[in-house]
Amino acid sequence: MTAWLTLVALGVLASLAGALWRVWRGPDPADRMMAAQLVGTGGVALLVLLAPPQDWAALDVALALALLAALAAVGFVKARSPDGAGDPEEAPPPADLARRGDDG
Repeated sequence: MTAWLTLVALGVLASLAGALWRVWRGPDPADRMMAAQLVGTGGVALLVLLAPPQDWAALDVALALALLAALAAVGFVKARSPDGAGDPEEAPPPADLARRGDDG
């Protein structure tokens, strides 16, 4: 079983190499961010694959890495949108309420 997990981990490492290439040479910042998300996901997969033969504490590290990857995506979207668009606290009122302004 350990040999099988090691073989799958090597496949994940190969995909991580491709993702790192895209992070380095990406034509667009969005492409680079998506590749960075793939690196985060691959890192989580690698830690989950290596947890049984090594130490189960690697699952805690994988969980923290997954959380950081999600927060990085949110931060990227907030930084790339004009004036932090996408913030639900700054959303305009729904169209039906705006139409009823004087009538209701």
